[in-house]
Amino acid sequence: MSTGAGTAARFDLPEIDDFTRPYWDAAAQGRLLLRRCGECGKAHHYPREFCPACWAGEDRVTWETASGRATLYTWSVIHRNDLPPFGERVPYVAAVVELEEGPRMMTEVVDGTGEPSLRVGMELEVTFREAAEGIWVAVFAPSTR
Repeated sequence: MSTGAGTAARFDLPEIDDFTRPYWDAAAQGRLLLRRCGECGKAHHYPREFCPACWAGEDRVTWETASGRATLYTWSVIHRNDLPPFGERVPYVAAVVELEEGPRMMTEVVDGTGEPSLRVGMELEVTFREAAEGIWVAVFAPSTR
């Protein structure tokens, strides 16, 4: 959440720290990063310093660029949200996608899709939206492949 003098609170912005900076820098360049465990081989998202599957420490978990391909796992069309700035975007599609690499990720489906055109298992691909100056977030759109 970001606030400033005379600025309304924002509930859609990340708190970027030294650990997550590579993720947000890659997003600004149009790349989605995951973390992969060198011990068990599993990828995970959201980025954590340890492996949530086998608990391997940060010395065994590394960043990797994701393919950007996913399938729609579930979604909901949001018609009302009073938290800034979401109210300005309604209706929007909040979703969980399953990344090609395995992890599921909470996100938004964009590009004019609506509930009638969405279906579980549909192919999606990552794109990025600038949420604030210099802060880009991963969202997904129907695949053009």
